[in-house]
Amino acid sequence: MSTAELTPPGAPAPGTRVRGPTALGNDPRRFWNLTMALAITDFKLRFFGSVLGYLWQLMRPLMLFGVLYTVFSLFFSFGAEVKYYPVALLMGIVLFTFMSEATSLSVRSLVNRENLVRKIEFPRLAVPLSTVVTALLNLVLNLVPVFVFLLAAGGRPRWSWLELPLLVIVLTLFVVGLSMLLSAWFVRYRDVEPIWDVLLQVMFYGSPILYTLQSVIAQTSPTVAHVMLLNPFTAVMQQARHAVIDPSHLSAAQAIGGSARLLLPATVIVVVLALGSWVFSREAPRVAEDL
Repeated sequence: MSTAELTPPGAPAPGTRVRGPTALGNDPRRFWNLTMALAITDFKLRFFGSVLGYLWQLMRPLMLFGVLYTVFSLFFSFGAEVKYYPVALLMGIVLFTFMSEATSLSVRSLVNRENLVRKIEFPRLAVPLSTVVTALLNLVLNLVPVFVFLLAAGGRPRWSWLELPLLVIVLTLFVVGLSMLLSAWFVRYRDVEPIWDVLLQVMFYGSPILYTLQSVIAQTSPTVAHVMLLNPFTAVMQQARHAVIDPSHLSAAQAIGGSARLLLPATVIVVVLALGSWVFSREAPRVAEDL
């Protein structure tokens, strides 16, 4: 009996190089379905059995907002010169919570889903990407209080609100790139998690969440604001404040010194996304072995 006759149907011929597991898999539709299934399952199970359920997702940024607003606005009269400062503060917290939640959960995502990752046909990228989708669902919920507070404070609907979905997409692309990098690196280097926790704290206080770029420019120089806007998160948040809250907040283009300079944070997003995709694709076939 020949070797070909002994080969099971559908199995590669002897001597044929078998392709290892990849980041996306062979079926884009299956990849997307698995990503959404993981994201929705995590979203439903996060508060399963709790009395308040999904309301806990709203409470977290609101509680942080309440503490920061009390300390910086009432005790120190910070932000009194800024129109709708409380809403601007809440907007910054909500957007940062999305980025922090998505990236922090993605760091350990491959390790936590080891049982799935060890399946040779499972698309590896579905795991960290599902954490981003879950955080995105939470972001949609968390944006509701922003608009409620804005309308209660006297804000009015404007056509510029339509910019917000586009800004969220831009920020999501940046977060996806970071998530791919962090999840792939953590499998090999477990120091990634504490390092990223520190970097998130630096980013929180180094971004104009508690304060405004107007105050940065007034107290330092426009150059400092330009450097801060190289961070895509800062650029997106600043434009969101301008488009959603009030035009008195500088737009990202005004704050960075011209629309052409917005290519700089855009380039950072492209580089992070490309680097994350390359690193994750390179590490995907070896993830199960490294675990």
